[in-house]
Amino acid sequence: MRVLITGAAGFIASHLSERFLADGHTVVGMDNLITGNLRNIAHLTDHPRFTFKRHDVSHYIHVDGTVDAVLHFASPASPIDYLKIPIQTLKVGSLGTHNALGLALAKGARFLLASTSEVYGDPLVHPQPETYFGNVDPIGVRGCYDEAKRFAEAMTMAYHRAHNLQTRIVRIFNTYGPRMRLDDGRVVPNFVRQALKGEPLTVYGDGKQTRSFQYVDDLVEGIVRLLQSDFAEPINIGTQFEMNMIEFAEIINELTGNQAGIIFEESRISGDPQTRRPDTTRAKAILDWEPRVSVLEGLARTIAYFREVV
Repeated sequence: MRVLITGAAGFIASHLSERFLADGHTVVGMDNLITGNLRNIAHLTDHPRFTFKRHDVSHYIHVDGTVDAVLHFASPASPIDYLKIPIQTLKVGSLGTHNALGLALAKGARFLLASTSEVYGDPLVHPQPETYFGNVDPIGVRGCYDEAKRFAEAMTMAYHRAHNLQTRIVRIFNTYGPRMRLDDGRVVPNFVRQALKGEPLTVYGDGKQTRSFQYVDDLVEGIVRLLQSDFAEPINIGTQFEMNMIEFAEIINELTGNQAGIIFEESRISGDPQTRRPDTTRAKAILDWEPRVSVLEGLARTIAYFREVV
């Protein structure tokens, strides 16, 4: 296949580009670098089946030649980013999704949307199945990201129903691994950065809020299987291994040998979800997918990466 991956210089999409090339496909990467970094794809630039186009997908997208699949991953994904650029976040979720869908329709390509567990908001149902409509504050500070993704899902399904476009939607739960930005504000790089510097790990609130963390390779495998499937409705991709932030901080300190412990601070962002764990029944049944990399193995790989960049 020849695939277009938007947001290709971002954390997840760079790994996805790598996987498609390894599988023998041709990849056109596209990114405006507002949050992505060319370092993430520097090792791909000389690959004969990889090309990169710097472009903001909130504007009309043009790609010469055939395109067999469009994977739309362009979007800020960290609260520290989308709180700084809320309008751009809303535009890439709305205009960017519309443009990417339009290209897929024009090229007769299959379309895959990178959605998020944030569409569930601060959930009142636990774990969260795809049939749950969520508990989202549309005008809260997180609304720029949550509602951009919810709109993107609605637009994707509208193209599927109105134009019979082959569409896929992946709802991505907390994912970590190499190439995350140290300063992106998410818990894994925050904790690992502090631990490698011998600092106490900062836990916000009471530390009882939970997350379930999956390694990026498992996510990429789920995305590839979803693209190849014939299922149009959203599918959660995430792990059932759930822990609270205190437990997670203790694991990071143990793996890094950090003796500085933990400190607690007031939460910086209102509306922080208190629980987060996917119901992955649909992924197992339809994609025959489940995560393979344990949290200890994945964190060891991630810490090794960060040791080189801290």
